[in-house]
Amino acid sequence: MQTAAEDGRGPKERVLRLRNWPLVRESYITLIQLMKFRACFAFVGALATSGLAGAQPALTIYNQDFAVVRERVPLDLKAGENSVTFVGATAMLEPDSVVLRDATGRVQLRVLEQSYRADVMSQGVLLAINEGKEIDFLVRDRDGKEYTVRGKIIRSGYNPGGEHVAPIIEVDGKLRFSLPGEPLFPTLAGDGILKPTLTWKIGVAEPAKFNSELGYITGGMSWRAAYNLVAPEKGDTLDIVGWVTVVNNSGKVFENATVKLMAGDVARIVSKRARPEMMRAAMAMDMAGGGVTEKAFDEFHLYSLARPLTLRDRETKQVEFMRASGVKAPVIYVYDGAAMYGAYGGGQNRDPSYGTQSNSKVWVMREFRNTVENKLGLALPKGRMRFYRHDNADQSLEFTGESELDHTAKNELIRVKTGDAFDVVGERIRTDFQGQNRQDYAEEAFEIKVRNRKTEPVTVRVVEHLYRWTNWRIMQQSDEWIKKDAQTVEFHVTVPPDSEKVVTYRVRYDWK
Repeated sequence: MQTAAEDGRGPKERVLRLRNWPLVRESYITLIQLMKFRACFAFVGALATSGLAGAQPALTIYNQDFAVVRERVPLDLKAGENSVTFVGATAMLEPDSVVLRDATGRVQLRVLEQSYRADVMSQGVLLAINEGKEIDFLVRDRDGKEYTVRGKIIRSGYNPGGEHVAPIIEVDGKLRFSLPGEPLFPTLAGDGILKPTLTWKIGVAEPAKFNSELGYITGGMSWRAAYNLVAPEKGDTLDIVGWVTVVNNSGKVFENATVKLMAGDVARIVSKRARPEMMRAAMAMDMAGGGVTEKAFDEFHLYSLARPLTLRDRETKQVEFMRASGVKAPVIYVYDGAAMYGAYGGGQNRDPSYGTQSNSKVWVMREFRNTVENKLGLALPKGRMRFYRHDNADQSLEFTGESELDHTAKNELIRVKTGDAFDVVGERIRTDFQGQNRQDYAEEAFEIKVRNRKTEPVTVRVVEHLYRWTNWRIMQQSDEWIKKDAQTVEFHVTVPPDSEKVVTYRVRYDWK
């Protein structure tokens, strides 16, 4: 690429010339940013380990509405100061994240000055450029006849990043708060640009011709995971298909880009001056035909797509990233009769009326281990889980519920709610209370009823929260219980078909 000093062209000619460069010349990127955060090392590592081949651009997309972009920029520099223009950055580039360098280290270039412009040519921009001038407006009447009206642009109405402002046009000595027709602009202004543009003043001691590395952070790119889980009409196994959805709203087209997806919560500093749109198991699992590889990376997980992707601006694209069959995921029923109260965090709770209301809903949940033995064993990024059951009568799939999965490491237990039971209901009442504020103890007794209207037995986990105080003991109970934490116990009871099971217990709290 010639420098500005060598090609003898003005800014306009250089921009138009660079605009027509083949996309095949875009490729590699690097990045160093956010040195105050450990997440910085994840960024730097992503740049250092790209291993790009050919001229493909490379992306590492984070699930927090930003991405690391890596490209190759050919440079042909003379000794001294050079002006270089790069056309084709994203419209949401973070200028202070840009790194331009020779990755081989042979050329010691100095970026003396950098300028980033994203005010690409549009009707609003051209109106702003021509403020105070007269231009023609094309008008079409009801019969389709065209004629022009001469008008002076008093105010363009162009207000990037702010609220819409109506333009003001003077026609025949009168002001109009709208355009009288389609504006017909003169030739492209000398400082107009057609794509977001980076311009550098670069200093080198000796002439050099090489492929530099350009890297930066951009907003407007994101990805999310989604899982479809299909169960047979009877049984507790699941087939799972995982998809990633990649969204590109960066203002740039990426042709045949190598793509990595970073899962995890990366620390980010959001500038107060940021634009409003930027603020708003290998053998057990079939990885989509070898389409995705996964590895731990710093405190996060990095997923690499084997196939290059073409991501157009404002495009949403889905890629299958995992598939597993025969995952054991039994249905469990949970009755938490006092769930609406939440955890009591105020110390001793001596209010006699606390915890007396009852929730009748029994939760339906799926529970499974993310292990190789259970046909999984992959770090799963957070995303929506949709559950389906196969209806043998007509061989169709019926939707049975959905839930959100958080980032889940391998070997961890996954428990997600799919809905509320229709034929299993609960009832919880307090049958006795003893204690006053002046006494040093309190006792209360509860009766929990679980009714099963199904034609087969069900096992229900009855959850009870001992909210009043951490110093408690159960004095009487109808069934064995399991202590889950300092203030939670569970009764696991089996309820026969079309029957009712009653659980009772009495608890004593000592305030001393």
